[in-house]
Amino acid sequence: MPNANMPNSQFPIPNFPIPMLVPLTRKTFEELIPAIATGAQYRYCWGKLPELLRRALISFGGVLVLSLLAVFWDYSWRPFFIIVGIFVGLYWLWAPIAIAGRINLQCRRYKYSGFWKGKVLDVFVTEELVGMEETVNARGDLVLVENRERRINVEVGDRNGFFTTIQAPLRREDKNIVPGQTALMLVMSSQPDLSIIAKVSDLYIPRLDLWVSDYPYLRRDLFIDISRELREMQRAQKQRARS
Repeated sequence: MPNANMPNSQFPIPNFPIPMLVPLTRKTFEELIPAIATGAQYRYCWGKLPELLRRALISFGGVLVLSLLAVFWDYSWRPFFIIVGIFVGLYWLWAPIAIAGRINLQCRRYKYSGFWKGKVLDVFVTEELVGMEETVNARGDLVLVENRERRINVEVGDRNGFFTTIQAPLRREDKNIVPGQTALMLVMSSQPDLSIIAKVSDLYIPRLDLWVSDYPYLRRDLFIDISRELREMQRAQKQRARS
């Protein structure tokens, strides 16, 4: 399961104009985080080879059990077992869709959302424990081996006192992230005025055209389009103010 990008939910965010926090309609929010997995979300939940093998084993075991039941059960039940067997046999293929859908649903349960713009405050790298593996050493003893991963931590905030840290696997291009760069993301809340932020999405740094995330929550093309529209709206407001 991916790590949720959770801010300190106790930091209130007062109402303020563009470009800091712009409330989004429910329709736009549901387009940004769809109920059905996007391609990027499916690829993320597909996992690595061990996850694939685990799903394949579940599919094989499920089909085997259903086949045995079909042999010893009443003949009239065989069509049912065939249908269920096909469904179970394809578990390895459709499971990532279900996993991504559950994650998206956890986001969509928040009634309100907003487009947030702030700054990168700090960037640092940590080494995190991501799992444990059982292995046998040279003496034949069973030992646990820690799997650790270097992860980037990007702390972002705004002039109103809100801040949070986004953590993701470290990539080569992350070295270009520095304090002071503009940062964009989607924020979610149960409050109509977005006064308490409960969850945040992927982080986008427009200067680098770079995303910082573990799980890809957003339809990124749509999010970038929204950011452009808001930027044009801000420019128009400034021009009207000068005239």
